[in-house]
Amino acid sequence: MYPQRRIRVRCCARGAGEEIMGANGSQSLEAVADRAVPAGAAVRVMRGFYEGLDLPLDRDWLVVGRGRGADMVIHEPTISRAHAAVGFREGAFFVQDLGSTNGTFLNGSRRERARLSDGDEIQMGRLLLRVRVPD
Repeated sequence: MYPQRRIRVRCCARGAGEEIMGANGSQSLEAVADRAVPAGAAVRVMRGFYEGLDLPLDRDWLVVGRGRGADMVIHEPTISRAHAAVGFREGAFFVQDLGSTNGTFLNGSRRERARLSDGDEIQMGRLLLRVRVPD
């Protein structure tokens, strides 16, 4: 159906408090650079072209989208260029919608920003991610 789908994950983290361009303009992710992200956190693609792929959450935040500026680039028409961010702040993991057209859903409910727990499911368009966070 979409033979040119590719995924690209950036390996370099962005600076604290850096702004990124979301679908509806600039969005600020207030990363805290002096707090270490706990080891062992990851997201697994449960549904979508990349099903079975595990991506570590090893930085303050990771932007998911189809645009070239995203950290996790997913070539999927139901995903915005900068759709959502998954990250770590103030001792907890979170997901934040970045003004996407189709919204970001956590366990079936549309959310702008929400704290993540182990086993939570994040849906962005056709993409379904399952969160694994350490205790």
